[in-house]
Amino acid sequence: MVQVKKICCIGAGYVGGPTCSVIAQMCPGVMVTVVDVNEDRIQAWNSDSLPIFEPGLQEVVESCRGVNLFFSTDIDSAIQDADLVFISVNTPTKTFGIGKGRAADLKYIEACARRIADVSTGCKIVVEKSTVPVRAAESIRRIFNANTKSTLSFQVNPSFLQLKICCLTMSVLSNPEVLIGGDESPEGQCAIEALRGIYQHWVPKDKIITTNTWSSELSKLAANAFLAQRISSINSISALCEVTGADVEEVAHAIGTDQRIGSRFLKASVGFGGSCFQKDVLNLVYLCEALNLPEVARYWQQVIEINDYQRQRFSSRIIGCLFNTVTDKKIALLGFAFKKNTGDTRESSSIYISRYLMDEGARLHIYDPKVKKEQIIQDLSQPTLSHGEDAQRVSQLVTIATDPYSACENAHAIVICTEWDMFKELDYERIYKAMLKPAFIFDGRRILDSLHDQLQHIGFQVETIGKRVSQRIPFTGSNEISKPEQLLPSKKLKQ
Repeated sequence: MVQVKKICCIGAGYVGGPTCSVIAQMCPGVMVTVVDVNEDRIQAWNSDSLPIFEPGLQEVVESCRGVNLFFSTDIDSAIQDADLVFISVNTPTKTFGIGKGRAADLKYIEACARRIADVSTGCKIVVEKSTVPVRAAESIRRIFNANTKSTLSFQVNPSFLQLKICCLTMSVLSNPEVLIGGDESPEGQCAIEALRGIYQHWVPKDKIITTNTWSSELSKLAANAFLAQRISSINSISALCEVTGADVEEVAHAIGTDQRIGSRFLKASVGFGGSCFQKDVLNLVYLCEALNLPEVARYWQQVIEINDYQRQRFSSRIIGCLFNTVTDKKIALLGFAFKKNTGDTRESSSIYISRYLMDEGARLHIYDPKVKKEQIIQDLSQPTLSHGEDAQRVSQLVTIATDPYSACENAHAIVICTEWDMFKELDYERIYKAMLKPAFIFDGRRILDSLHDQLQHIGFQVETIGKRVSQRIPFTGSNEISKPEQLLPSKKLKQ
């Protein structure tokens, strides 16, 4: 078996940085070097202010950095010295050309493969850590085969952490389930064993699954698609609950007690976010279309459409409750990360809800305890999300607050988009006194359920996902329907 003594990870983002930090901590005899073309990012990894927030990450990095964990921009030297190379670069959804809006853009993967082939000597194990479409490993292998020198050999192995959640949190990295794919040839099996040897420093044998290359790639897409499907399923039920008087939390609990279903990922919310779910489902849709499986493609496309619908429906509910207009009204948006305990905003529902409210002219005051102002402005200024004048529009309509109380002062409504624990502990009497009346709270994460009676006693009008909390009177005529109901198909409504 190949003894791995040196690892190079290309890509110092949300996958490469935390994963290799844990590897360095768990494998003190292995030298780990994380490289990136982004000098600012590498400088941040070498500083006291890391570019990524995850609970426990700072302590892990500080314990290993300069010992057997290094961050560098010298990519070629790190590749040359390494026995094993992780490819952990971004694989975004294509924004133009064939497959626009669905297919994964593999230009960074290809660039890495060509660079590895160009500077390498000897034997290298190359591991895909990025989420990639099925048969991406074959593309990498073809590049290697076309550029390999006589003294050079490669083995390409997809390797994924089979996570119960999309984001690589430190607690999950410390106790993961690992999926390793590889060729069934003797060389491929040797590479699998070498990679297994790294993970076995802290992962039990029965939690390391090995498959052939293609099964491992498809398994990662399928796993994220199934998790996203569960979220969209319970969110679709939440819409039904709001118009029937049922409580989606009670429904989720009831069906979750059925062992055939289970309780995980049955939490209704404003929709799923993060880098994996939407990208991987869209990738799966494109794959099915390319392989002439249109019925399968349409099935998985519905998972994305329900997620979009949930965000639009929640935004329309805010507008409807605020008398059908939010123009020039101050709205406090609490939480911008896609989930609590992270600074990751990729595909966060907060971005889309902000966009919908900005399109109606709302003045947003946004607070998140871990997302930097520059990141929020950048996310809301993306040309694919807003109008052509987005940068100027964002500066006019968006204010980044330094604390939740200033965000809520003189606001018409509070919108909770991320389930940060601190939002359960705010002084809501103080907040209510400083708001315009009637004062609304829109709980998009169901974190205030235990406070509903208290909030209503204070004077708040409370609205939440999947439940009728209080009788609201939307600003409509006697023969009209409220805004949220208008989003339902007309044939479902009793006229």
